[in-house]
Amino acid sequence: MAAQTPATDNFPSCVAGLRQASLAAGVAGETFDAIAPSLTPNDVLHFQTEQPEFHTAVWDYMAGLVDDERVSDGKAKYREWATALKSIQSRFGVDASILVAVWGVESDYGKTFGLRPIVQSLATLSCYGRRPDYFKSEFVAALKILQAGDAAPDRFNGSWAGAFGHTQFMPSTFLRNAVDIDGNGHPNIVDSVPDALGTTANYLRKSGWVPGVVWGYEVKLPPGYSGPSGRKNRHPPAFWSAKGIVKADGGPLTGADVGLLLPAGPQGPAFLVTRNFDAIYAYNAAEVYALAIASLSDRIEGAGSFVTPWPVDDPGLSRIDRREVQTRLQAKGYAIGNTDGVMGVKTLEAIADYEGRVGLPANGRASQKLLQALRDGR
Repeated sequence: MAAQTPATDNFPSCVAGLRQASLAAGVAGETFDAIAPSLTPNDVLHFQTEQPEFHTAVWDYMAGLVDDERVSDGKAKYREWATALKSIQSRFGVDASILVAVWGVESDYGKTFGLRPIVQSLATLSCYGRRPDYFKSEFVAALKILQAGDAAPDRFNGSWAGAFGHTQFMPSTFLRNAVDIDGNGHPNIVDSVPDALGTTANYLRKSGWVPGVVWGYEVKLPPGYSGPSGRKNRHPPAFWSAKGIVKADGGPLTGADVGLLLPAGPQGPAFLVTRNFDAIYAYNAAEVYALAIASLSDRIEGAGSFVTPWPVDDPGLSRIDRREVQTRLQAKGYAIGNTDGVMGVKTLEAIADYEGRVGLPANGRASQKLLQALRDGR
């Protein structure tokens, strides 16, 4: 379905209300008036139900986010920013690899900030979105960021929902957590990697991160396990040991109280997670998102993939493989746009159509079987 821009009949009156709310919150009139000409509705309403954390199978989600490409790039960024990361970890106590992993998942290390002007998107969502009061407050926060000089107007772009910068903060969250690591007088998470990583560390520490504690670790369940689970259902390691659970690498279960996370049920990978996993979860309230951050951080530090495979006979595709799918579909005449590995609407529609033509389930899923069919020239 094509993205739709809402009707504009009542938009001017809504903008007038946004101006009134902004001034009441301390935004100067000239600040608002400077951005007013850009306030026209855009296409963001289409994306309100498109969050992949809640609509994508865990093995597909993980395959796209924690692939060899992102791991390799993360290791390079870790080395490049080692001095800043060491200082930030010392100040906030958050592991440097976790910060790099957040950076990698949120913006692919600064490659994909999002292209939509923040104030335009937030104005549209304030006037027509499902949570107008929330987005109105974010709109006001965005103007405060511009007024303080913490983002350049022509660089203040981001996601459809208004998140921006290397580590994709919503404006109000930025205002509560922003830190100026590079010392230039402005916490700028768009143009300063240290500021972005430091602001992320500050957020995670405030969210409950405990220095020196791991996020968790993979474990193996005994055959037929049907006991308790849930990341908040925490017990001492001895409790889980008594139920036949062992560490995946063969070592003893460690740590304080931990919860058992089963993202694909007892047949898939299993993890004992600490409260630091909850701190990651606070960044984006989806367990699969937190697991992607946690796994990527381990991989950046040199760990391998999960010991237990996902319980599926057709695993997900890495971004390299997804780009190959797009390239091969394009060669077959499908108009899918950019071959960037992002499974957008055009790509998913093309996949579903092709699957139906070659006898695969027409579900629009980018899978190994799909890629093989394309390679086979079917």
